Amino acid sequence: MTKSVSQGSFPENFAWGAATASYQIEGAVAEGGRGLSVWDMLCRKPGAIWGGQTGDVACDHYHRWSEDVALMKQMGLKAYRMSVCWPRVIPGGVGRVNEEGLAFYDRLVDGLLEAGVQPWLTLFHWDYPHELFCRGGWLNRDSIDWFADYTQVIVERLGDRVKNWMTFNEPQMFLALGHVAGTHAPGMKYADAEMLRLCHHVYCAHGKAVQAIRASSSDASVGFAPAVFVKIPPGDAAGDIELAREAMFAVTNRGHFNNAFYMDPVLLGKYPEDHLQQFHDVLPPIQEGDMELMCQPIDFLGANIYGGTTVEPRVNGLGDYPERKEAQGHPITMMGWHTVPESLYWGPRFLAERYKLPVVITENGMSGHDWVTPDGCVHDPYRIEFTRQYLGALKRAVRDGIDVRGYFHWSLMDNFEWAEGYKQRFGLIHVDYSNQKRTLKDSAHWYAQVIRENGSNL
Repeated sequence: MTKSVSQGSFPENFAWGAATASYQIEGAVAEGGRGLSVWDMLCRKPGAIWGGQTGDVACDHYHRWSEDVALMKQMGLKAYRMSVCWPRVIPGGVGRVNEEGLAFYDRLVDGLLEAGVQPWLTLFHWDYPHELFCRGGWLNRDSIDWFADYTQVIVERLGDRVKNWMTFNEPQMFLALGHVAGTHAPGMKYADAEMLRLCHHVYCAHGKAVQAIRASSSDASVGFAPAVFVKIPPGDAAGDIELAREAMFAVTNRGHFNNAFYMDPVLLGKYPEDHLQQFHDVLPPIQEGDMELMCQPIDFLGANIYGGTTVEPRVNGLGDYPERKEAQGHPITMMGWHTVPESLYWGPRFLAERYKLPVVITENGMSGHDWVTPDGCVHDPYRIEFTRQYLGALKRAVRDGIDVRGYFHWSLMDNFEWAEGYKQRFGLIHVDYSNQKRTLKDSAHWYAQVIRENGSNL
């Protein structure tokens, strides 16, 4: 249950923030002793990225971080979700630590704190060291220790100032898109057996990283940030709600985009029974103590939520849950995603009920058609309305007693949107990539007002 709820129906000290990821904004891929990541390598592959674009420069945040922190302060952000580039700190993934890379994050964290913005640090947001990929990557069981050792380096350096930590961002996405679909780095197309082994090693790496954080920081708050595929009830009856809850955590096929398989092992210490049945012939080798290792106590559950689907009852109780089609002309974002504001009510509610943890919305936002108009402004009323509706649903969840601790808009600024290159603009801040000029969009000014009033103006 929430505590100390303010006038605006959001808790006191609610973490109003925005989020980014290192590869998407930093640039400077060949500066400061940084090593190569798998994303550097995928960007060199012809046809892999829209327009042949790369993260080589991106938003040049590596050089312009102080300007970006000043904009965060101007917006009144209470928190900033950032990530560390593993090969910037340890160029080979293991071994020699790059002092120049650590110093960059030192400066950034200090600058954030001086601006009154709390850093929320994600240890892995997909820029895996290329040298470790050449040694088998997550398929190699040694990756569990590689990640724990990297975590220890970061926490020992920043743990005196950073109090909120996330181990992994969206394991579904970097594992399935990067290792099955092949559309994200490292661009592989493994079979189910290899995929499940990858996942098992990542879960164990999460657990060992949590242990490393606890060992080096006595007051750390630790979580992780999976993508969440929200299921919406078809009606208000108790049976409709139970149907959606059941569908949200079911594993009904051998696909890799679901919720329970990516959360139950690290939060409940077991693989879902229906997952074991679906993949019974390709399950990974599990060593003694693995399940206990991956299921370390954490303090909050991050949730990256952009939308959801309304479900209907299964035919004869078998197969997938049918999904209700949206009406023709239903609003969609530039990414082609349907807007489903109620996902920010049902998602946090179902997660909190199942896992008994506080929830933080670690990503939510939309891509739009954004450009600077002759008046020097960026007018994005659709993003304001999108965010207003989603936050209204989140406010309802808080009123209903769901313990929601924060909201991070994706993204702070326009950036390199992975395989989409620079085609998609998710930012509250517009970036002109020809000269790196930043412009606060109308949505940034509106969000600043939401923060000032703690959501009472929603």
